[in-house]
Amino acid sequence: MLEAGDFTLRRAVQADLARVVAIQRAAYARNRELLGVEPLPLMADYERIFRDYEVWVTAEGTIESVLILEPRATDLLIWSIATDPQHQASGLGHAMLAAAEVRARALGLDTMRLYTGTKLKHLVDWYTRNGYAIERIEETSDRTIAYMVKSL
Repeated sequence: MLEAGDFTLRRAVQADLARVVAIQRAAYARNRELLGVEPLPLMADYERIFRDYEVWVTAEGTIESVLILEPRATDLLIWSIATDPQHQASGLGHAMLAAAEVRARALGLDTMRLYTGTKLKHLVDWYTRNGYAIERIEETSDRTIAYMVKSL
C-alpha cells in the first residue's frame, strides 16, 4: 500500500489491466486533439507496462486513478498519471503526485522526473506549480516533449 493524504493506493494486479487501460484511454483522449498526434500513453503495450513498471491504483472501490512509475538508478520517472474523467478535479492528481514522492523516498531516491507534451500547457503549468521545472525540450518528428524534474 502507498499512502498519500486521504488516498491509499495499491499495486495493480493482472485482473486490473482492463480497467487501467480504460482509464488511460479516457484520461488521455482529450490530449489527442491538443497534441495533434496520438499521446504516447495511448500507444503503449500495457502488458509490458504491468511487467516492467510499477502500476498503482486507487485502493478503495472502483479504480478511479492510475499512477505508473519507473524506478531507475538515480531517479523515479512518473510514466503516467491518469484519472477517470468523471473523477478529475477531485484531488486525485495531487494525491498521485504525492504518492509518487512517497514511493521515491521509500526507494531512497531524491529526484523525480516526468515528461509531457509542450502543447499541453495546462499540464506543464500544473507540474510547475507542483515543484517541477523543465529540464530540457526534445523535438521529435511528430511532437515536442518537455522533460521535467523535481528534487525532493
